[in-house]
Amino acid sequence: MFNERANVPLLIAKLEQALAGLSWETIFVDDDSPDGTGDAARVLALTDPRVRVIQRIGRRGLSSACVEGMCATAAPVVAVIDGDLQHDEALLPRMLAALQGDPALDLVVGSRFVPGGGTGEWDRDRVAKSALATRLSRRVLKADLNDPMSGFFAIRTDIVRRLAPDLSAIGFKILLDLMTTAKRPLRFVELPYVFRVRTVGESKLDHVVAMEFLIALYDRLIGRVVPVRFALFCIIGLVGVLPHMAVLSLLFLAIGTSFLAAQIVATGAAMTFNFFLNNALTYRDRRLKGGRALFDGWVSFCLVCSIGAIANIGVAAFLHDVRQGAWIASALVGIAVSAVWNYALSSRFVWGRY
Repeated sequence: MFNERANVPLLIAKLEQALAGLSWETIFVDDDSPDGTGDAARVLALTDPRVRVIQRIGRRGLSSACVEGMCATAAPVVAVIDGDLQHDEALLPRMLAALQGDPALDLVVGSRFVPGGGTGEWDRDRVAKSALATRLSRRVLKADLNDPMSGFFAIRTDIVRRLAPDLSAIGFKILLDLMTTAKRPLRFVELPYVFRVRTVGESKLDHVVAMEFLIALYDRLIGRVVPVRFALFCIIGLVGVLPHMAVLSLLFLAIGTSFLAAQIVATGAAMTFNFFLNNALTYRDRRLKGGRALFDGWVSFCLVCSIGAIANIGVAAFLHDVRQGAWIASALVGIAVSAVWNYALSSRFVWGRY
């Protein structure tokens, strides 16, 4: 959960009503929300032992939060439900009954796209985006699931614990992650529910979340060959050529600054651009926040990349001297060495404080 303080007591009240007569517990996984979501849950936990809180420091992400929460319980069945009250908690007893009634069943999915389900008051744009995401998801699934984008499901906990070491835990669609990680297709049923309108708090949907979804699909398809974080780091490095050339052209061609001075400023601009874009995308789950943390991270990133640039030049020059005339191959190897260096040290010393 993140910034859902007002919804915490409402969710517990709804669960109390829906799960009457059943033994249950609720684990709130809070990504250190600045609005005090974790504190709100702890207030309830003081008088209700069924309420537990995991407060994560220095990292974010719905999928990884779900994995930690699911692995933290001893219950034989665990359900994932959003803290924004948009999922129908009244479906939970039916989910549990389905799993208890069929030992061969692994998973019960709350579905918006089977008869009886629906998306509520979604506008046409959101329906279209969801349909596109569903079509893309079904390309990597090992099952004919109508609502692979559902964030509302119940699963046997031992399956989660078995799959957890191999999950990517990227983005916000843990169901897709679970089903594509399982070596054998998970046996499932879909139960209909109607998606509710959020009444308290703000939606977490944004362009970065959409990017995370595409990243998760990439990871499922070829992430084992080229790790998704490294691929994104390299892509941002390539994009960083644009601000570099723009600043260089402005200073050298338009203003008349010496080429060396213009190149230094352009390099600094590109490093700054790459740092903030990597902080927002590549390392979103542990991104730096606050003026001091951002400044220290920027300085560290520039130092790491400066050393990487020296390594690039040194390796390329050495190979060029050894293999006379092979300047293209020498340059590419130098770039590769620099990219790996920058990624490895940035991951450890810039975004690896926790």
